[in-house]
Amino acid sequence: MPSVAFYTLGCKVNFYDTEAIWQLFKNEGYEQVDFEESTADVYLINTCTVTNTGDKKSRQIIRRAVRRNPDAIIAVTGCYAQTSPAEIMAIEGVDLVIGTQDREKIMSFVKQIQDDRKPVNAVRNIMKTRSFEELDVPDFAERTRAFLKIQEGCNNFCTFCIIPWSRGLSRSRDPQSVLEQAKALVAAGYKEIVLTGIHTGGYGDDMENYNLTSLLWDLDKVEGLERIRISSIEASQIDDAMIEVLNKSSKMCRHLHIPLQAGENSVLKRMRRKYTTEEFAAKIKRLHEAMPGVAITTDVIVGFPGETEEMFESGYRFMEELGFAEMHVFPYSKRTGTPAARMEDQVDEEIKNERVHKLIDLSEKMQLQYAKKYVGAVLDVIPERDYKGAPGQGLVMGYTDNYLQVVFDGTEDMIGKLCRVKITEAGVNECRGQFIRVLESQVEAAKPDARTIKAVRPEAMQA
Repeated sequence: MPSVAFYTLGCKVNFYDTEAIWQLFKNEGYEQVDFEESTADVYLINTCTVTNTGDKKSRQIIRRAVRRNPDAIIAVTGCYAQTSPAEIMAIEGVDLVIGTQDREKIMSFVKQIQDDRKPVNAVRNIMKTRSFEELDVPDFAERTRAFLKIQEGCNNFCTFCIIPWSRGLSRSRDPQSVLEQAKALVAAGYKEIVLTGIHTGGYGDDMENYNLTSLLWDLDKVEGLERIRISSIEASQIDDAMIEVLNKSSKMCRHLHIPLQAGENSVLKRMRRKYTTEEFAAKIKRLHEAMPGVAITTDVIVGFPGETEEMFESGYRFMEELGFAEMHVFPYSKRTGTPAARMEDQVDEEIKNERVHKLIDLSEKMQLQYAKKYVGAVLDVIPERDYKGAPGQGLVMGYTDNYLQVVFDGTEDMIGKLCRVKITEAGVNECRGQFIRVLESQVEAAKPDARTIKAVRPEAMQA
């Protein structure tokens, strides 16, 4: 049986794409082996180019694969492959470079290279692509949450970001295809679907009279689907219609990841973001009204060119006032080819690191504050696996719909089922809970009212 090994760098969309490419190899009779521990016939590296460091790391992994088996076919895909195919083809031992499109042709390229051992550069101009590449993933390692890619590309062109040049303009997956895949995932035993994409909230921008809100209402009707989660959405894309579906659908998770990037208006303007702090705060307020107890998580870039100490402090206070459930904090990193990399007033690395640590401390404080609200509350958890911190000790770990990670007494047969759990202890990264019972379905979970768990405050929740 021929073997293939994968190495994925970068974002969740890349991990989804790797899973989809694995399906193509599996259909051709390949077995998957560990990249680090086994010798494979084909090595596929899915690269990242979001920072210069991403490019460097990608090159290191490619060279490592060549060293592991010089006779193997070395295939490189992903964002760095799309933007810099010539750089990658120049690495001795690389056989195939294929960017962020045409991945469905990968097996025919592999067979071609096996026959004639001539390197292939299969990268085309991504900016001319207008259709969504259909690549399904019917099965995931996590049996309880399935990712469903619904969108590709981005039209925003933020000054710090290279992604539109590596992924192309926004393209949406056909709604019928999304719904068929969702039904197939539910039939395969998945309770929760996470909608993902490069710019997920931009779903439908290239369609007439159909958008993400329309899709959410259609997914709400899928029988057996317990939870719908959006991987990320921009504040500017949350309108009245979106807020209505978040409020009225019992399947929508009370967790939204909304990138802020900076908490000060002049920095947002230089980033070319499409909102002010005032507009962002107004959207967050409306979301809290529509979904009581909603967890809002965010991304923040620290030390963007021109960010003064006063601007940073102003942003710090803004984030503190909004009370995020968690912040993902990144120091600004130059990306060659972006407008921000050419800006003056680049911030000193030491200052960046100092500010990063301040915001990480703030994030942990807010995480704990959010979790503490739920001590004594009864929530629904879908266990995903045995608790890694104490394997074999009769503990399982899963997530509530508002993305609290909960560890509680449980057995392996509970994994993937909807469990009612009382939160007994709050922590920064995980909470402890007391198991009450397994629920048969979302219908039972929502009795007596379709929004019982969503609509009441934590202290009022009953078993």
